[in-house]
Amino acid sequence: MSRLEELQISDPRINERIRVPEVRLVGAQGEQIGVVKIEDALRMAQEQDLDLVEVAPTSKPPVAKLMDFGKFKYEAAQKVREARKNQVNTILKTVRFGLKIDDHDYGTKRAQIVKFLKAGDKVKVIVVFRGREQSRPEMGIKLLQKLAEEVAELGVVESNPSIDGRNMVMVIGPLKNKADAKAEAKKAADKAKKAESVEQPKESAPEEAADVKKSAAESAAE
Repeated sequence: MSRLEELQISDPRINERIRVPEVRLVGAQGEQIGVVKIEDALRMAQEQDLDLVEVAPTSKPPVAKLMDFGKFKYEAAQKVREARKNQVNTILKTVRFGLKIDDHDYGTKRAQIVKFLKAGDKVKVIVVFRGREQSRPEMGIKLLQKLAEEVAELGVVESNPSIDGRNMVMVIGPLKNKADAKAEAKKAADKAKKAESVEQPKESAPEEAADVKKSAAESAAE
């Protein structure tokens, strides 16, 4: 089904597309007008420069309302866009390890995972086996268990280590959801900004004191 067909089916019938003998009419302000003939309802809509919109087609008789349908659709679309904008989704991040990763690289990878978990994102950790390393799956489990223990304050294992082809996979979920993580980050940023604005006048205090002292000295000399 095309997008156009979906819109045509989901959109309510309006004005002359409402093919029933009578409707239960609701005014533009929500007032109940009552059951009226369809031609009378259409005439009232035209007189008020509004549309007649069928809002409950299965009722007996169908319920129709007087409204500015173009404005209604625009506001509805705005609400959908706003909801999508404010919608907070958990993102699945991926971090790959080699089985024989050195301490420095391991620390870097762990720092990435910590950053993702603090931001409220899930992390898919992949240990890549090369060559004969595939015969040592216990080494991959040991590495992943060590990692899970080190980030336990921020995340919990949602999917235990499992073999996936030549890789071993584990998923760690954040203890805080995305919305809470964003709220905390904003709060911390606002706090830092406030602290910075408070400290700034203090820096200028010595200069102000020097100016006062200079003025006092000039007055004494006079």
